[in-house]
Amino acid sequence: MWAAVHGNRAALNDPREPYDASWERNRALVLEAEALGFDSVLVAQHTVNPHDRTRDQLEAWTAAAALAAVTSKIEIIAAIKPLLQHPATLAKMALQIEAISRGRFGLNVVNAWNRAEFEPAGLPFPEHDARYAYGAEWLKVVGGLISGEAVTHEGEHFRLTDYRLRPADAYRARPALYVGGESEPARELVAQAGDVWFINGQPLENVRALIADVAARPRGEAPPLRYGLAAFVIARPTHAEAEAEHAHLAELAAQDAELKAVQRANTDPKVVMMRAIASRPSVGSNGGTAAGLVGSYAEVAERIAAFHAAGIELFMLQFQPFEAEMRRFAAEVAPLARALAAAGGDRRAAVS
Repeated sequence: MWAAVHGNRAALNDPREPYDASWERNRALVLEAEALGFDSVLVAQHTVNPHDRTRDQLEAWTAAAALAAVTSKIEIIAAIKPLLQHPATLAKMALQIEAISRGRFGLNVVNAWNRAEFEPAGLPFPEHDARYAYGAEWLKVVGGLISGEAVTHEGEHFRLTDYRLRPADAYRARPALYVGGESEPARELVAQAGDVWFINGQPLENVRALIADVAARPRGEAPPLRYGLAAFVIARPTHAEAEAEHAHLAELAAQDAELKAVQRANTDPKVVMMRAIASRPSVGSNGGTAAGLVGSYAEVAERIAAFHAAGIELFMLQFQPFEAEMRRFAAEVAPLARALAAAGGDRRAAVS
């Protein structure tokens, strides 16, 4: 599941879910998700709320460290924008959260899209491909450091000499590396350096094509890449009830039109995610309902199983109102989806 780092995922003004991006709300939400059997939580990184700069925004890395301390089973995945952190400092933080969580930590590398977080702070915001080139060098350094290596590196952006971090990871070779983005530089980056590729919500045939493209790229001796999918879930006893709720959330989301226009103006037009979302109107962020997880309990479970058969192992899910719909999903859909996935093969679909 996605942590509520900037409140509601579908519509900012929903009387059933008052806006709340507080630490207290997120702590309670993640602890309940863990108790319900969710496998992972993604803590997105923003310094400024991407929808409305006057609203609250949870800080990702301090929250991830705190969540690592109060949970016991759920994987904590913290997003990081390389332009905001030197790789040596970030790698040290990652290893510390890995230790706090006892081997349950992952980094989600996102090469930034919202210039409003950077330019007003006087931070550089290079053009799209330059951000990915920076991110590739950054990730090379981070990858070596979190693996316990003595890193000597001289590149365009970073210079390190015999730099080693201790203590090293006591639980595995290193924390997991998740990479987001669907542009050509993003695909090349995840093929070269990632463990899991996060794909934005979209129809099954698109996901199959994306997986086929990246799976065909060389990875050297690295293990096969794994795949995750973002999706907003609307599940009800009947298809008609789910569609009615979808329409209701879309109507609420329409009230945010002015804020979304500001967000679009602040977004790098070369970002593939934003272009794809604009071409497939949906509820929720990162593709949301475009993945088609809207329908009866059985329909949603069957669609999850179909994505799983195509190669998706981790479903990063959004809901609204979050707590109530997360409970509904855990009770009504997750058991069906896991049974279908088990019947279709040995791999178990993770719901998060």
